[in-house]
Amino acid sequence: MTTTATKETLGFQSEVNQLLDLVINSLYSNREIFLRELISNASDAIEKLRFSALSDESLYEGDPETAIDIEFDRDAHTLTVRDAGIGMSREDVVANLGTIAKSGTREFFGALSGDSRQDSQLIGQFGVGFYAAFIVADKVTVLSRKAGAPEGVRWESDGRGEFTVEPCARSRRGTEIILHLKEDALEYADEWRLRGLIKKYSDHIAAPIRMASAQTAEPEDGEAAPAPALETINSATALWVRAKQDISDDDYKAFYKHISHDFADPMVWVHTKSEGKLEYTTLFFIPNRPPFDLFDRDVKRGIKLYVQRVFIMDDAEQLLPRYLRFVRGIVDTRDLPLNVSREILQRNKAIDTIRGASIKKILGLIETLASGEDYGKFWSAFGRVLKEGVIEDAPNRERVAKLLRFASTLDDAAEPAVSLEQYVSRMKEGQKAIYFLTAETHATAKASPHLEVFRARGVEVLLLSDPVDEWVVQHLTEFDGKPLRSVTQGKLELPGDEETGEKPEDAEASALVGKLKAALEGKVSSVRASTRLTDSPACLVGDEYDMSINMQRILRAAGQEVPPSKRILEVNEKHPLLMRLASEEGEQRFADLAVLLFEQAVLAEGGRLDDPAAFVRRVNQLLIDAAG
Repeated sequence: MTTTATKETLGFQSEVNQLLDLVINSLYSNREIFLRELISNASDAIEKLRFSALSDESLYEGDPETAIDIEFDRDAHTLTVRDAGIGMSREDVVANLGTIAKSGTREFFGALSGDSRQDSQLIGQFGVGFYAAFIVADKVTVLSRKAGAPEGVRWESDGRGEFTVEPCARSRRGTEIILHLKEDALEYADEWRLRGLIKKYSDHIAAPIRMASAQTAEPEDGEAAPAPALETINSATALWVRAKQDISDDDYKAFYKHISHDFADPMVWVHTKSEGKLEYTTLFFIPNRPPFDLFDRDVKRGIKLYVQRVFIMDDAEQLLPRYLRFVRGIVDTRDLPLNVSREILQRNKAIDTIRGASIKKILGLIETLASGEDYGKFWSAFGRVLKEGVIEDAPNRERVAKLLRFASTLDDAAEPAVSLEQYVSRMKEGQKAIYFLTAETHATAKASPHLEVFRARGVEVLLLSDPVDEWVVQHLTEFDGKPLRSVTQGKLELPGDEETGEKPEDAEASALVGKLKAALEGKVSSVRASTRLTDSPACLVGDEYDMSINMQRILRAAGQEVPPSKRILEVNEKHPLLMRLASEEGEQRFADLAVLLFEQAVLAEGGRLDDPAAFVRRVNQLLIDAAG
């Protein structure tokens, strides 16, 4: 006997208790989010009332006030969120609160069209925000009356899969949510804790959010205590949604101080509203001074992300790259894809579009600064961080490179002031490369013997002394078609070599060079006559693709293991010291002097000796011999 299977369409089954447990205990990573979600729902209820009243003004019931009130009672362990919005009928309560992931706001928004859809400030999307209340409450009571309805409804649940619904008398429209707080959540029955959360997450919601004032008038003798005055906690205005022509410079400065907690005015700002398929608003500020944690690349603060004026996060790393971490400001949109808890951005084309446009706006702002007199102030504060853009922002590398400033052998100031464009514009005729030198400090770079031939021929060299410069020159290999070349690596091809007839590759085989090679075997890879030196006796150089000595020093300081490498000793045979060394007949003394020459070269470039004590002994012996 055989059975024939038929195709069936079946519905998914869900265990309500487990689903609620997931929503309550696993969806949100931060339990304080519950207040943001409840206030957002209250704001949506007020917004729905405003739109519905456009066609039926009687829904206001003679009371146009639409505020959100927060109350708490520490003794009773309750926290109440009350709004004067559209309210809910029994059917609404059962459908919206009794069905997980059903969003009344999404349905309402979907019914809007045209200008109404554009003007709406509805926030809710997923239909799960209300259940965040159970993160801090072991029982939630909802009292509501729909605007225009004769009676209210009472809904109550402990969040374990069941709820009760019954009619109740309620004189005022709107919804009241009473949270019976858990023992470990009594911190939310505290005035200052609630004020802080309101300012953090809901400061720019259009509806006023009120709490009883901390200072209540004392009762007169024999009189009952007066009702506490209600104080609006949120600013209830989002400056960035106003037209730019209606915002004064003082307004921008005050807003910057509000979001950045900086007492100084911003240096500059840019305010942009994008309309069309993707709608968003950005307002970016460049501070006047660097924050204390500027060089901590793991700090993710600066840009605040809002969705419909509701604060979502201030570590929106996907919206700006790390090299712009000094920028402060906001991004507000209704179109960003968030996860269900509205705590994490989901990567998609909308985010990439906003990110790309934001980077261009900020770089444009910096370019405007670069054309003025205040760029030195900006560069002093944020230049070292901006250099990271050459490393991590390949699409904008050339644009960032134009904003970089460097110290130079043609500029005595230690403060970087030379741009790559300036350098290229004053290159010598026949010069093929942009020359640079990296060192631990500006003083070390400026005194380097590697610069002698460049100074003699009037060729400019950029002096790089920031640790990040080593990575910058690895990624910025050319600018305006000119390669960047280190003066400490490889053989030089300088303008004027043709006239002097110098060919460094042929100048290696003198007798002195051969003796030095033998004496320094194991310490250097080779010895050769130098075309770099005019005043110094010797210097160390690397092959073209060797790691620079400064990079080795930085990596070792960071605890990285650097493989040992030997470098080339270049000697100036015309120097009196080398001429004296050439006539030395004693083998041991020649060997000691050769090592001393090598150690001098190490010290001249800011390096460290393997055996400082041996160096001191050799110098002392030399002094004794000189003294007779």
